[in-house]
Amino acid sequence: MHARIFVTLKNGVLDPQGQAIEGSLSSLGFEGVDAVRQGKIFDVKLEETDHEAAKEKLAQMCEKLLANTVIENYSIEIVD
Repeated sequence: MHARIFVTLKNGVLDPQGQAIEGSLSSLGFEGVDAVRQGKIFDVKLEETDHEAAKEKLAQMCEKLLANTVIENYSIEIVD
């Protein structure tokens, strides 16, 4: 089974990298970009065949390592 985990900063958390990207886009002539927030994507391949068990295992991975839940949110998508 293949899963994708999206980790993003929570609303209200400063995102200097996103702000730098936003400024660079403007400098390159891409007008109309109001805000950019950066994040991380993890592609994980599991031997698990049960979708609910896989989501539970992936959530535990996020809580323990992949996301800093104080300042980040995460979402899990089972791809196949």
